[in-house]
Amino acid sequence: MNLILPLLAQATIHTTNTVVQSGIGLGSAIAVVCSWQRNRSIVWAIVAGIFSWFYVIYFAITRRPDEVK
Repeated sequence: MNLILPLLAQATIHTTNTVVQSGIGLGSAIAVVCSWQRNRSIVWAIVAGIFSWFYVIYFAITRRPDEVK
């Protein structure tokens, strides 16, 4: 019994938390839709999706009167 206690005292416990996200976020989805509505270009929609919320804010600031419905 005396041999087991020192071994247990030296043991350390390591825990690891891993968070994985997959899919696209809300900002990316909104950016792709806004870009497609304005440009009708897959390339620009992909670029907008990459920049996500930055493009959404840009779109809101530079929106043309014919895009307001």
